[in-house]
Amino acid sequence: MKRTPKNIRVIATKITGGLHTAKKMPCQDFYQYACSGNKLVAVVSDGAGSAKYGKIGAKTVCETLVNVLINTPLKDMEKAVKKAIETARGRLVIHRLNKSKSEEEILNFSATVVGVAYHKNRGIFFHIGDGAGIALHYEDGGKCGYTLSRPANGEFSCETYFYTMNNWAESLRFTKIEKANALFLMTDGVTNFALTEDMCKLKSGFIEPIYQYLKNEPSKTRALTALNNTLNTGKARKLNSDDKTFLWAEL
Repeated sequence: MKRTPKNIRVIATKITGGLHTAKKMPCQDFYQYACSGNKLVAVVSDGAGSAKYGKIGAKTVCETLVNVLINTPLKDMEKAVKKAIETARGRLVIHRLNKSKSEEEILNFSATVVGVAYHKNRGIFFHIGDGAGIALHYEDGGKCGYTLSRPANGEFSCETYFYTMNNWAESLRFTKIEKANALFLMTDGVTNFALTEDMCKLKSGFIEPIYQYLKNEPSKTRALTALNNTLNTGKARKLNSDDKTFLWAEL
């Protein structure tokens, strides 16, 4: 794991889903994050299983967004997110595996985007497709509230939106955050553990217990092992066979 400043603590993992394991395929998810002082930028992406190079698309958009946004003031974030996604798409156009060097062929690299930028008690989620972003807010007295960036699917539940689509900007959503204690990003392999069936609320017994455990576990090694064990039990694999990426940040 990467070193981060003491005032921001990040633990992230990606786990190959049971379906990919059975087919001897690699995990198609990717994540990237960076900290600068008390500023955090983090992105997770799910490479489409139906896309030949989904893993490359996921890696490209995560790295591009983080590299651009870590140097962007929060007030300029929405414009910078759009510009960074355009840059990632441009990189896919000239990628060696894009034989025609056309925008049409970047659909072979399709991937979702769930990201966050946070600085000085304010932040913003940016989101295309499924997956989820969650910000926990603890009020005086210990009551827990949250801000949710929900999954968005197409006409059918098995469809979603990707940054490689021609109309990607129509699917890009922003959700503002204030005074969060912790942030979570996840791909759709984890959302049905964390959210209710309608994807509108947090389920009890998942996000908050994970937050409390990770917050109080001083060893990153033990914390990461426990997180991997939670996401990769037999029951978890049976509940959702997709790749699973999960990122937690304590602010």
